[in-house]
This record gives sequence, C-alpha cells and structure tokens, in this order.
Amino acid sequence: MTNINFKRRQFLQYAALGTLSTVIPGFAIAENRIINKTPNSAFNADIEIALTAQTADVPILPGAHTHVFKYTGKLLKGPQTALKELPGYLGPILNFEQGQKVRIFFHNQLTEPCVTHWHGMHVPQMMDGHPMYAIHQGEQYVYEFEVKNPAGTNWYHSHTHELTATQVYQGLAGLITITDEAERKLDLPGGEYDIPLVIQDRSFTHGNQLRYLMNMHQRMRGFLGDTLLVNGQSDHTIPVKTRAYRLRILNGSNSRIYKLAWSDGTPVTAIGTDGALLAKPETLPYVMLGPAERVELWADFSGRKPGSELTLQSLPYQGSAAHMGGGMGRGMHGGRGGMGMMDGAASQSDKDTIVRFSVTEQVSDSPKLPDTLVPIHRLTVKDVSDPNSVVPITIGMRHMAFNLNGRTFEMQNYMEREKIPVNTVQRIKIFHDNRAMGGGMRGGRGGGMGMMMTLPHPIHIHGQQFQILSRKQNNPGGAYDTVKDGFINSGWKDTVLVMPGEEVEIIKPFKDYTGLFLYHCHNLEHEDMGMMRNFFVS
Repeated sequence: MTNINFKRRQFLQYAALGTLSTVIPGFAIAENRIINKTPNSAFNADIEIALTAQTADVPILPGAHTHVFKYTGKLLKGPQTALKELPGYLGPILNFEQGQKVRIFFHNQLTEPCVTHWHGMHVPQMMDGHPMYAIHQGEQYVYEFEVKNPAGTNWYHSHTHELTATQVYQGLAGLITITDEAERKLDLPGGEYDIPLVIQDRSFTHGNQLRYLMNMHQRMRGFLGDTLLVNGQSDHTIPVKTRAYRLRILNGSNSRIYKLAWSDGTPVTAIGTDGALLAKPETLPYVMLGPAERVELWADFSGRKPGSELTLQSLPYQGSAAHMGGGMGRGMHGGRGGMGMMDGAASQSDKDTIVRFSVTEQVSDSPKLPDTLVPIHRLTVKDVSDPNSVVPITIGMRHMAFNLNGRTFEMQNYMEREKIPVNTVQRIKIFHDNRAMGGGMRGGRGGGMGMMMTLPHPIHIHGQQFQILSRKQNNPGGAYDTVKDGFINSGWKDTVLVMPGEEVEIIKPFKDYTGLFLYHCHNLEHEDMGMMRNFFVS
C-alpha cells in the first residue's frame, strides 16, 4: 500500500470544526473534535454490537496470508441472528428488523482515523458516519439509531476523509440486511437459500499483499484491480440445489462497474434494488451495477441437472473510460489486468467471470416467484414540495479534479443551493457540466481532458432513499445502447449510475432529520479527490 501523510490530513480535517456547534444544534465538541463517546441512557436498544476496525492477516489467495483492515464484531445484546461472521476480510453481516433500536460501539484500533457510514440507512446526522466524526486509534464512537428502512440490503463501510478509497480497499466493509412484516409474508428463499455476494476487484503482489499504486491518470479513472473477489474469495464456486435462491449482490468495488448476466443467456430476474424490494419482479437481459449499488436477484436452478454449472458474468459494454482496453485478463504496465487511460474507445471488451454456481443436489420442492412483492408509493412531480424548484447536481472538472456543483468538498460548508428544508420532497437533476470539463468528445473518440467526459459517475446521496423520475441520454445510440437495457428505474435507490452524456432526474424525501448529509460520487478515488458536497437540511 502506498504511504499517505495521515497526520497532515488529520490536522486539515479537524482544524475548521471548532465552530460547528453554532451551525448545527446538538453537537458535542471534545478536544476540538466531534465525538459521541457514551451511550444515551434514554435510548433503549434492542440490539447492541461491539464493532472494531483493526488489522488482520487472512487467507485470500493460495499461499501467504494477506494483511488487511477488518471489521470484527461481537453481539452484546439481542438475538443471535443479528450478527453473522463471514470468512475472510469482510465485516460481519448485520441482520436487523424494521423498528429495532440498534446501538453499535465502534472502536478504532487502526493507526489512522476512521469513521463508519451506514450506507442506505435512514439515520440521524450524528449517526450517519460523516467524515467530521472520525475517531483516532483507541477511541470509541457510539452509534444509536432506530431501523426505519423497509426490508432490503444495505451495507456499511469506512467514510474517512481522503482515506475512504484506501480503507475500503483494505477491507473495511460489510453487509446489512433488514426484514419486515411485508417481506416475511412473501416467504422468499431464506437461510442457506439466501446468499450474499459482495463483488470487489483487487490487485496483489507476488507475496499476496494488496497492491494500490496509481498514477494521476489512474486516479482520475478510479482504481481497477486484476483479480475479482466474491465474499473475499477468488475463483468462487457456490454449491446449489435444484430450487430457487435469493441473491443479494453488492458492488463493493472502488470504481469498477459490472454488467451482470447469466452465462447461458437466461434473463436476469430482479426482486430488489439498493435498499428495498421492488413492487413486482422485473426481467432484464442484464443488470448494470455501479459501485455501491445493490440488486437482489431471484435465481432458480430448478430443472438443471446435478453436475451442471451456471456462471454469473460481467459482459462487455462500451461507454466507460473506467474499462478501457480490455477486461480483467488483459494486462499492461506489468499487471494482470491494468488498463491504460488514453487507449482510445472507452469499453470493457471481455467477459469476466463473477461467480460459478455448481448444481450438486436434486430436490423436489422450490418456492415460486411471487407475481407481486411489496407495495411502493411511486413518487411523482406532484409530490414535490416546490414543483418549480429543481435542485442541481452538476458533474464537472477543474484543475484536474472532479467536482459537484462547481466545488470540491469542504468539511462543514454548503452553498445556498445545497440548503434543503426538512420534511420536504425534492426534485433533483444530475447532469454533466461539459463546459467545466475542458471540451468534449463523442462516441469514445479523442483524448486528453476530453477523455474525462467518458466517465460514468455513481452518485450516492446520504439519508433517505430516492426514486428515479427519468433518464435522458443526450448522445443516444452507439456506446449507450450497450448499457441502456440494464437499469432498474422503478425501485428505491440511494446510488444512481449516471452515464456519459446522461441526465438523471430523481425525487427524494428529506424527512425526520436535520444537519449535514453528504452527496458524492461513489467512485471512491473520485470521492477522496474531493467529488463530494454537503446538503444542509434544516
């Protein structure tokens, strides 16, 4: 891993926080930093968990163990099902129920600051994992929140200022599942038939240690590894029976985008998006999944013969400079799969194997795919608090740095356009500001600064989840045709993949909680370079 001047970043991170208590009520200042050190005696927790960020040496590839950062968990109170450990470097799966009150004692045993974000969860600002709350080695932060989300799949990960990419890359991530009464009535596949799949790409030295070395062009593109891992394992094969399964898939990669499809051409059946089940199952030829996005699939192996295999793949597509010059297997710069920045057409030209399912046992019973899942109130422009107002999120670039709304990240600052009244529903338009990106290119031709325009950006907004109102492609045809059939636009989302030339309108509630809530690109290299801003909800 590359060395980073943590002390200087730490100083810059905390230097301007002394006035925050006058900006947002309820802040406690300790040692010129914001610390929620102790539990609230009035908060009656149903579940208590001790979660620690620390170093560990774990087996990933054959041979030497790999040094990683790792979340370890211990259940202090609540049902045993609330915490499930996974082998490898990923943190434990946290299994919650809607309405439960959760207290998490987060301990940092790393030598650098760390904070944890509960990605997709609707929680108060002080519990959301804003980087202003990062704690030092040996310190504790107490998270307390009620689970207000419906049944779905969320996750948690490090969100430390300028260190998110490296800390998540080294292992600080884990899944969160939520159940509720509506989901239980559906009798979806559960237990061993409910399979989590966390997809990540990594690169390793010959000694099996994580490698994260990038030049400026690679940083602008985002990190791309040469080895695909699923649940922290390479060349992953899962034994299955001849029946239906529920697959909870998270793109936990720093920047890589996946075009998920079955190897035999069987359509993909989706039953859930980022944080909730869909109103009804949707069938697609493939699913586009950007960093931080989740999808739940119904995978039915009924009728397949024992001894057969089915592979979940990432298919070729165009329109992404994050995948130029080839797939995982074709390398340059001495690596097994690194891709150059100025290679011409932006594309992923090879198929990549994600995970294999090996049919090992014949069974006679299998649940049927429900015709309907859960009711969803579909938001429209009529639900917007001020129909004449559209909140902009412009994707731009200045001085070799991506920005949002013309600015890079400022820890506690926000612009007038970033002020949101609490308990409102807002219409938000996300689009590329081509004027700020040094000229354009169409169809993947060109180079230099114009190449940046070919980059897709997975835009994540903290707080409540949102719905997609519309997608508009200003350069239809060509590259966009290789991805356009893979978007699920009907469910609840917290991250949306905005392709080159695309304008996406979303509708988002800002209810219950006030304070600073981040919005940013979830290409983690972009985030760490400042492609992040605050909404101030008041």
